[in-house]
Amino acid sequence: MTFRGWPSEALEFYEGLSADNSKTYWTAHLTVYEEQVRGPMQELLAALEPEFGPGKIFRPYRDVRFSNDKTPYKTHLGAWLESGGYIQLSAEGLAAGSGYYQMASDQLERYRRAVANDLRGEELTKLIEVIENGRIGVHGHGTLKTAPRGYPKDHPRIELLRHKGLTTWKDWPPAAWMGTPAAKNRVVDFLRASRPLREWLDTNVGPSNLPASR
Repeated sequence: MTFRGWPSEALEFYEGLSADNSKTYWTAHLTVYEEQVRGPMQELLAALEPEFGPGKIFRPYRDVRFSNDKTPYKTHLGAWLESGGYIQLSAEGLAAGSGYYQMASDQLERYRRAVANDLRGEELTKLIEVIENGRIGVHGHGTLKTAPRGYPKDHPRIELLRHKGLTTWKDWPPAAWMGTPAAKNRVVDFLRASRPLREWLDTNVGPSNLPASR
């Protein structure tokens, strides 16, 4: 399989799904989804695997059990990479992310200790600056309104300490290059530029050791 990009029909598919999120629309356009949307994503993941590990495409169906919004289908296609990367296609274009979106309690404890440490905390601050200078956003998630317990409000890295997740993210609006192999190059450049943050998190935080919740 050779990745050639997403044709314009892929974005048009999601434009239509956003307007008519129904089984009728989905069934009528299933071939477009399989061949023009999901197919190119599979090709991209295969092309990325040698450097970033295997990937997995998320299911297109929404979990509506606990949501007031009962529309059945996601209006984007998301894929996860073993190295921690994330790729998303929608009517708004292409996007990619990397990092730790939501840390478990044991991860959060290790993260805060590392941020508070002068050596490791300054290392994180500097690599974030480099990434942002490359026009990639670095975002905190689940951010507390005040300092976490046990940390002073005037800590020099208090903004980082307040986050419960930390990721890089890049949006690309619809453009002609998305229908070419250049789309892979954009994603690769993003993942490589984001790698220092992911490596810092892997080294200083790592995976959660808590039992998986049901």
